[in-house]
Amino acid sequence: MFTGFAPPTPVSMSTPVSTDLTQARLKRQQDILLPGGGCYIQDLAVVSPDMLLVSNLSKRCVQLLDCLQGKVVSEVQLQKQPWRMCLTDRNSAAVNVGDKKIQMIKVKDKTLTKGRELTMSDDVYGLTSSGNSLVVAYQSRPWLAVISLDGKVLHQFDKSGKSQHFNDPRFMCTTPGGSMFISDYGTDTITKVDARLNILQTFTSPLLQEPYGITAVTEDQILVCSYRNDSLVLLQPSTNTMSKLLGEDDGIKYPYSLTYCPDQKKVYVAPPVCTATIKVYQMS
Repeated sequence: MFTGFAPPTPVSMSTPVSTDLTQARLKRQQDILLPGGGCYIQDLAVVSPDMLLVSNLSKRCVQLLDCLQGKVVSEVQLQKQPWRMCLTDRNSAAVNVGDKKIQMIKVKDKTLTKGRELTMSDDVYGLTSSGNSLVVAYQSRPWLAVISLDGKVLHQFDKSGKSQHFNDPRFMCTTPGGSMFISDYGTDTITKVDARLNILQTFTSPLLQEPYGITAVTEDQILVCSYRNDSLVLLQPSTNTMSKLLGEDDGIKYPYSLTYCPDQKKVYVAPPVCTATIKVYQMS
């Protein structure tokens, strides 16, 4: 049974919500509680304004969650535990499963089905999409690769050179303009790369301690989970600045994964612990 969520208050068309997080305020909404008890949420992705994909490690599945009704409307069982996840388009997603597998998933008519399975050369950890390709961060050897949707390697770091820039890349996101940002748990840094994996900028701050989940609101507004600081940090690449956006007083505790819904101007945040709770914040 679903508890703890209220339908969103309609936003007046005469007072549009700003997407500038330096001006707007994130107001906490009621939590979404996944039916069926505790789970280990590894990643989140927005499919439509009221639909979330959830990577559920505990139950070894990917679930399609109806946020308004508070129920799982579809799920696909996986052979191993799912980790990172990204959309390749509005009707398709990719999730890395186990060690060296990426499972493609189709989303149609509120139903999830399995698609192609890709076998990687190494253990995949970070995952995002770029155009018609996937970008992966490998765990055992911290380097990046761009691969086609059928598994062909298109670009990659020189393993003996630039890959030393990374220590433990965990999460990745892609901006509307195609730049990618990688959170590195081992170095407490965020790195910006282009579609060919050229390093553009590296960011660090005392606010950033053990960064995990990362998502793009705009090209110049990147939200990062600062796990050890119990906070969400706003990175603005153009000014090379970071600021604390939300903290413990806002319900943030050990933030692990997050995603942003541009249609409803909402941020969804999940902790790593077995709570089945997704925090919801509305821009105002």
